[in-house]
Amino acid sequence: MRPSNPHGYTLLLLFIAGMGGLLYGYDIGIIGAALLYLGKTVDLTLREESLIVAAVLGGGMISSLAAGALADVTGRKKVMIASALMFVASVALIVGSHGFAPLFLGRGLQGLSAGMIAVVIPLYLAECLPAEIRGRGTAAFQLMLTLGIFVSLSVGTHYARSVDAVAGTLSGLELRNVEDGAWRSMFLSAIYPGAIFLVGSFLVTESPRWLFRRGRTEQALAALRRSRSSADAEREFREMADSLAHERARKDAGVSREPLFQRKYVLPFVLACAVLGLNQATGINSILQFLVVILQQAGLPAGAAADKGSLVTLVNVVFTVAGLFLVDRLGRTALLKIGTAGIVAALLIAAGVFHGFESRRTDVTEALRARVVNGRLTVPVNGGALGLPASEGTTGLAVLYTYGSEERLATGFSNDRDPVLRVEPDPTVKNSVPALTIKRAKYGAVPSAETGNLIMMCLMLFIAAFAIGPGVCVWLALSELMPTRIRSLGMGIGLLINQGVSTAIAAVFLPFVGNYGYASVFLFWAACTAIYFIVAAFFLPETKGRTLEQIEAFFAEVSKKAK
Repeated sequence: MRPSNPHGYTLLLLFIAGMGGLLYGYDIGIIGAALLYLGKTVDLTLREESLIVAAVLGGGMISSLAAGALADVTGRKKVMIASALMFVASVALIVGSHGFAPLFLGRGLQGLSAGMIAVVIPLYLAECLPAEIRGRGTAAFQLMLTLGIFVSLSVGTHYARSVDAVAGTLSGLELRNVEDGAWRSMFLSAIYPGAIFLVGSFLVTESPRWLFRRGRTEQALAALRRSRSSADAEREFREMADSLAHERARKDAGVSREPLFQRKYVLPFVLACAVLGLNQATGINSILQFLVVILQQAGLPAGAAADKGSLVTLVNVVFTVAGLFLVDRLGRTALLKIGTAGIVAALLIAAGVFHGFESRRTDVTEALRARVVNGRLTVPVNGGALGLPASEGTTGLAVLYTYGSEERLATGFSNDRDPVLRVEPDPTVKNSVPALTIKRAKYGAVPSAETGNLIMMCLMLFIAAFAIGPGVCVWLALSELMPTRIRSLGMGIGLLINQGVSTAIAAVFLPFVGNYGYASVFLFWAACTAIYFIVAAFFLPETKGRTLEQIEAFFAEVSKKAK
């Protein structure tokens, strides 16, 4: 007997799926504020910090390839439950971590969970929701993803403020313990939406279409009736039966399949993959995950950087909503051109601002090398100690160094409670003192809060332009451009490229800016986005208002003309 409230069950479906989207966004966003304290309380190299950030993206890349096949074999619901269990386990592993290996494993497990969620939730919604709300339901997943990023930054802001509130009264081990508790609490906060998603996954039914294809027809009809009227459920049930019968008839008749390597398949496949790769080459995921660190380097204190980071992610939510309303009015290519043009402008301005103060820093590498004694460096953060004239305002010293082959970054500021920069081996290591190599050292004035606010405005423009254009259009491009013959394989390869580019950028971000500065990485992203604009403006066809069959016919016609 079916429940008397199909509307209520549909809302439950949307809520549980929304929690999955929120978890995906939480995975991406929570590391931003945690990085403020993670490197201070856990001995990590720059490469290790970047790998911890990239682990989520890499884990997602791996699991997104297998999630579809796994969902076909075991069912959509079981994959949802498995992803929720993995997420809860990852939180426990991260919160209890005291070194790189468990942190990396925990973040990787979060990534595996996120990749499974990203594949199975849209698939589950498409197969479970009534046709009249399927589009809005799937769009709600993207909206909740952006909301998850915002919520995670808001949580990070709360704990960053608590550290700032006591930072002036504590020093040494006491402050380190507070900072250590802050980043662990940030990750622990994810347990609440994770638990809700886990419990909710047990409350929903399996996909009716998956059940039907496994011969469990009575259960499939019962699942349909939970979210539809009896008449609608029986109508869809008959359509499913007719579709499967037609499929089997074609197979029994031995209908041949066209070869994959034809221009009409290759052209849309290449375009879709280009869009997916360039989407990540804008730097979007790295900006979201290193958002608080970027704002802090631009001149904002830790608490203010986390606070302003939350505002930037709120812009992401608002303009995602705007993009959802505009995509069927203005069209895909129009929004992509508007979005990529805005991104290029934002990145160029930000690069100019960073270059303005990065270029004025003084190279003091040789002066610091001369002060290394027995594998240790201790130097006051002031111009006099470095043989330079005294500077007005707050100054900072950044030292890129290695013990062995791994790069690390140490920073000190003249307004610190103890304005002395110390570089020394990990005190927990009992071996002989290793050789200390100073690779690069820069000294100069710390950017003002006004500079930090200007970078915040640039990032707001970046996020707004991305959300309203590439953020909304990329998944449509993936599904609309791929012809039916190659859609399943093509989407898997496209997602692999998308996640691979994102993972690679995140993995090298900190070492890159440590060697070349933030201006350089922003210029690189701007160049990639300019190529994205060219692809959208001159090569990508408009798909607004066209059926999938019409789009496929368009590429077939283009292929004929090109012969």
